Amino acid sequence: MAFRRKASPAVSEPDPVAVAGDQSAAEVVSRVNGPWDLSEVSDDSERIDFGALQFPPREGLEVQVQVDQESGQVLFVTAVLGGAAAQMHVFAAPRSHGIWSEVRAEIKVGITASGGLVEEAIGIFGPELRARVPQGPGSTMQLARFIGVDGPRWFLRAILLGEAALPGDGAAAIEEVLRSVVVVRGNEAMAPREQIALHVPGQESGSLIAGIDPFVRGPEITEVR
Repeated sequence: MAFRRKASPAVSEPDPVAVAGDQSAAEVVSRVNGPWDLSEVSDDSERIDFGALQFPPREGLEVQVQVDQESGQVLFVTAVLGGAAAQMHVFAAPRSHGIWSEVRAEIKVGITASGGLVEEAIGIFGPELRARVPQGPGSTMQLARFIGVDGPRWFLRAILLGEAALPGDGAAAIEEVLRSVVVVRGNEAMAPREQIALHVPGQESGSLIAGIDPFVRGPEITEVR
């Protein structure tokens, strides 16, 4: 595997002046403990490079990639640790404000329309969705947590599954993995919600993926046992 060296970021308090718009205190949960932007870390510790996402090596951690068979592009990555998993996508976002609030509302509508159940709660990353998602007509419901993190010109969405689908001890380790992630936005001009390219370690990023709507709950949500 190809490694990129990054350092543990220094802890700093969030700047309240940078809080945009009409976000409530519950909306604005700082990234003081991660996930990190590339600009917030230095260059002297190892990270596994998946393009838009970089992970520090961790014992027992497996990072899987989901590849589109037609285009060969990586759609998302899944971090698996024990019986817990976190599926992650990264998107471009406006410079002036975050998008998790509006995306969260859209996900709630989609889950409800499909016959699922969803409620909003405050977790360690701020507002999150805790859902029971139907896996098909007449099938059982699957538990899932939808996490969103607004960063500088990027938005990270994670779906926590398996033991991480409910907050608590079973979710703690994979939540720590999510906190340790470094997001590489790049300097390219991108439309809001455009997916930032991922790649397999050791390979260069390909073109951005077109024609998919990753903000709608889709078949990528699979159970981790």
